[in-house]
Amino acid sequence: MKKAILYLNQFFGQIGGEDKADFPPEIREGLVGPALELQKQLGEEVEVTHTIICGDNYMGSNTEEAIDTILGFLEGKEFHIFFAGPAFRAGRYGVACGHIGKAVKERFNVPVISSMNEENPGVEMFRQDIYIFKGGKSSAAMRKDIKKMAEFAKKILNGETLLSAEEEGYYGRGIRRQVWLDPPVAAADRVVDMLLKKLNGQPFETELPIPPRDNVPIAPSIKDLSKATIAIVTSGGIVPVDNPDKIQSASATRWGKYNVADLEKLESGLYKTIHAGFDPTVANQNPNVIVPLDALRAYEKEGKIGKIHEYFYSTVGTGTTQAEAARMAKEIIVHLKKGKVDGVLLVST
Repeated sequence: MKKAILYLNQFFGQIGGEDKADFPPEIREGLVGPALELQKQLGEEVEVTHTIICGDNYMGSNTEEAIDTILGFLEGKEFHIFFAGPAFRAGRYGVACGHIGKAVKERFNVPVISSMNEENPGVEMFRQDIYIFKGGKSSAAMRKDIKKMAEFAKKILNGETLLSAEEEGYYGRGIRRQVWLDPPVAAADRVVDMLLKKLNGQPFETELPIPPRDNVPIAPSIKDLSKATIAIVTSGGIVPVDNPDKIQSASATRWGKYNVADLEKLESGLYKTIHAGFDPTVANQNPNVIVPLDALRAYEKEGKIGKIHEYFYSTVGTGTTQAEAARMAKEIIVHLKKGKVDGVLLVST
C-alpha cells in the first residue's frame, strides 16, 4: 500500500487560532482534522500515516528552522506522496504549504500536492515547484478541494496518464510538453483557424496563454515640492509598540493610521515593526529607517517640502495578496484626499 503524509497549520491541526500561530512543528501518527477527509477520499489505495502541524507565524518567522525540523521528522519514514493544505485564501498558510512542499519535493523526490485560492500569494510563489490545485476561498470548500487533491494523487501513484494543468485543475507550472494530436493538425493550420475565429468574434483557445497584468498609469509630476503636502505610506509594518490595529505580521488584511503631527522623528521603544519578512533589529532600534520622518522634517525646515502630512499609514507587504493590497490602498486614498495630500512617499523594507 502507498503511504502519504499531510501538512497542516495550527488551526486545521486543532491546536488553536491566531493565539497559537507561533506553535512549533510537531508530527503525529495517524489522522488529524482534514486528514480524516483526505483518507476517506484516498480510500484503501493510499494510507495517510502521519500529520505534521506548524503554526503559520512560526513558519513565517523561522522558515529555515521549521523546514529543517520537519525534514528531520520525515527522515527514515516511508511515504510516496506529500500533501499540504488546502490553504484556501489564507496567505500565511499558503506560503507555509509552499515552503515545506518545495523542500520535501527537493529532499525526498516525491510528488507534492496542495490547493489554494487564486488570491493566495502562495500560488505565484510556488506554482512552479509543486502541484497547486485551484481551490475555494474558505474552508467551506474543504471537501471539494481535498477530493481534487486525492483523485490526482491516485492518478500519479497508479501511473496513469496525466492531462494538462487546465484539464486536471491545477495552476500551470510553466511546463510545456509536446503532444501528438489525433488526427494530426499542422501548426500553420491551427494558427490560421484561431485567427479566423478571432476575426469573426468566435471563441478560441490559444496554445500560449499570457497572464494579464494591471497597467497602473504614471502620476503627473509635482511641479513645486516647496508647496506640496507629502504623506508617508509604508508596507514595512512600522506601528506603535502595542500594534493597536492588530495588523498581521504577514498576509495582512489590516492597515493603521498614526498621528505624527507633533513628532520630529519616530522613537525606538514607542514604535516598532511587526513585519515577519525581514530581521526587525535595525528597524526597532531606529524606526525612521523604514518611515523616514526625521529626514523629511529636515527637508520641511529647509523649505524643500511644503508640509509633511500629519499622519503616516502602515501595513505589512509580505504575503499580502494583490487584492487585499488594492483594497487597503483604496481605503487609504480616501484619507489622503481628505488631507489634500499632493504626493506619497511609498516606503517598503
